[in-house]
Amino acid sequence: MYQWLVYIHVLATFAFLLTHGVSSVVALRLRHQRDPVLARAWLELNASGGIMGVLYGSLLALLVSGIISGFMGDWWGRGWIWLSLVLLIGIIVAMFLLGSRHYSQVRKALGMAWFDGRKAQPPGEAAPAEEIEALLAQAPAMPLAIIGFGGIAVILWLMMFKPF
Repeated sequence: MYQWLVYIHVLATFAFLLTHGVSSVVALRLRHQRDPVLARAWLELNASGGIMGVLYGSLLALLVSGIISGFMGDWWGRGWIWLSLVLLIGIIVAMFLLGSRHYSQVRKALGMAWFDGRKAQPPGEAAPAEEIEALLAQAPAMPLAIIGFGGIAVILWLMMFKPF
């Protein structure tokens, strides 16, 4: 049973990374996008319900399977599993704070529905083109990519080598 849970954990991680790859591509693409129509299209792709459902469902599956596997493998007395969990939570919080604020401002400037914290706001009038261009140019795509990829690389190292 333990091997099946580890399999589910790894499979859920692949599903999470695959769907989150859409967000990464959108973030990297928007840095150089100057056409508001195309920027809206990229953001709509990123926010599609199916992608977000798989993203959050796979994140939940990887967390649950990892926690249960930790108990089954008797890993909770080791430091690597705790550090992995803390890193994952830190990555999620950092990416949410860095990414959601900026891209919510971009959505608002483009006249799209946006979020004020956790509260959805209706679409409004689009901002002037110069403001939109400035927001798109300031996209934190590279810091997000570094946090996400670097953090996942460290977690993978901890899981594979179990150094402590």
